[in-house]
Amino acid sequence: MRDFFKKHKILRFLCVILGIVIILVLAVALFLMLWPAFGGSASSGDKEEYAKRAENYVDGVFYNEEEYKVMNPSGVEDTHVISTKDTKPESVLPTAEPEWDSKPALDEISVTWLGHSTLLIQMHGLNILVDPIFSDITSPVSFVGAKRFSPMEFEIEDLPQIDIVLFSHDHYDHLDYETVQKLDSKVESYVVPLGVENHLERWKVDSSKIQNMAWWEEIEVDGLTIGCAPARHGSGRGLSDQFTTLWASWILKDEYHQVYESGDTGYGGHFEEIHDKYGDFDLVLMDGAQFDMQWPDVHMFPEQSIEAVKTLGAKTAMPIHWGAFALANHAWDDPPERFVTAGEAEGLQVITPMIGETMELENATDYMERWWRDIS
Repeated sequence: MRDFFKKHKILRFLCVILGIVIILVLAVALFLMLWPAFGGSASSGDKEEYAKRAENYVDGVFYNEEEYKVMNPSGVEDTHVISTKDTKPESVLPTAEPEWDSKPALDEISVTWLGHSTLLIQMHGLNILVDPIFSDITSPVSFVGAKRFSPMEFEIEDLPQIDIVLFSHDHYDHLDYETVQKLDSKVESYVVPLGVENHLERWKVDSSKIQNMAWWEEIEVDGLTIGCAPARHGSGRGLSDQFTTLWASWILKDEYHQVYESGDTGYGGHFEEIHDKYGDFDLVLMDGAQFDMQWPDVHMFPEQSIEAVKTLGAKTAMPIHWGAFALANHAWDDPPERFVTAGEAEGLQVITPMIGETMELENATDYMERWWRDIS
């Protein structure tokens, strides 16, 4: 009899544990379904359209054209490490006061870097905002995630009216729910890779303001050509939506200049394809951070970034995807230091403006101060 009660006591305990697990699983599932920051998903009609427009879309998933692994565990050491600093700076990073014009000149280019991959490109008389992140944490929630090194010194209200917002892909350090909510009233239009429009629409952005694009498609906005080009990366905001939206790099060109913005990308043959189609670039804004030997296909090491710059025939290059968040286990200043070292060895013009500093392309040599070297 004692064994009978003992056995049933254990069963009751196991049932309680099972009930708790089921409740937790249901709670997580409901959270993923209902919390808007996770974004939207494609309809069956959307998927049919993607399949018609994108050769790399098969059975509801986008693919990289070259062999690709998200993770590639390796015991190989990164032999190019230069910095011995921590993954985060010990002090607040210096910032400059932006000098953006409310209405830029037609034949001039200026770029204001706001940390990580957030850029205000003023070109062809247009204000073009790339991958805007104004939140302090890259996450679907405010209490966990990679925290910004230094407080954001710029408010969305400080920005001029934005003609175009470009998103390279839907990862949280490039597409932020709270930022879009606060920014939308200042934005004329959004240009996004296929599938990203569903996130914006769930966040109540007017669908008439959104243009989605597949690789190698082009649109024209007031005389500026925007080209959507390949990148070697991935996408996804939840557990079940990996690779269901497209990732991309961007070409901006007019009769005066041609600019390339890489988005997030590993090194690959797409750079040669892009150069074959578009020729040399006046300015390249190139991913060269958040790298790791365990995910070499996802992000480039700075030395690879410089190889890509050379392939693109760039007159001027600028490293991006650093200076705000620690998303990999490298020193916070290793990306620009290695980018500059490799670029200078190749005789390239590498600019490194401070966060918030407005760089005028015609005076590019004025923005070559290596300001991070004095910061621990």
